[in-house]
Amino acid sequence: MDGTGRAGLRPLTARSVVLSTLLGHHPPLLPARALVRVGRLFGIAEGTVRVALSRMVAAGDLEQRDGGYALTARLLHRQARQDDARSPRTRPWEGAWEIAVVAPEPRPAAERSALRQEMTALRLAELREGTWLRPANLRRPLPPSVTGPCTLLTGRPDEDPAALAASLWDLAGWADRARALHAALEQAPDPAGEFTAAAAILRHLMADPLLPAGLLPADWPGDALRARYEVFHAEMRALLQEHTATP
Repeated sequence: MDGTGRAGLRPLTARSVVLSTLLGHHPPLLPARALVRVGRLFGIAEGTVRVALSRMVAAGDLEQRDGGYALTARLLHRQARQDDARSPRTRPWEGAWEIAVVAPEPRPAAERSALRQEMTALRLAELREGTWLRPANLRRPLPPSVTGPCTLLTGRPDEDPAALAASLWDLAGWADRARALHAALEQAPDPAGEFTAAAAILRHLMADPLLPAGLLPADWPGDALRARYEVFHAEMRALLQEHTATP
């Protein structure tokens, strides 16, 4: 079994190829013929790619614009998160923690779920129901969807901050998965295997808590995984440009 198999990665589908290609392309807009060429690179038939494009438009993932297919607003937000995961915007940490306390007001289940997803995307962790926090080492604005229902505070824990971080995030689990994905990319037998492993790496980087170095285990693999992904991205970008170039 190759590295991608041992990492438990799902095989490529037409949808995943189209989505990953557009998420990695700036601007995220390509004509159908270019996406068909990319699919062919990974052994996916033209008809299968075109069916996937139609279904993705119907599902609201893509929109037809300027003679091509473009990501919709929801996926543009995901692209921005992926870009941040590749090049996180951090600042020196002086020991302070961000704290967001959700107002105890009745909310529909969908609204509560959306707020939890937003908090997680902002790399906050829930200490207890309605109380979210993280070290104040990231440079990013908090959207109105968070500032509206929350009271925002800054504080410092009395206990060991590294112990607190370890209780909020599964650092060992994230690190184990990162090492498995790194090995999968190194051992991939072909471009399709590399593409599959790299897409999983990018998703995993989006779950990196981006903690200050002093709160991480000594052998934390985050920076090494991010650097390895950038090497892959440069190589794959050159390959895909050959297949996405018009006409």
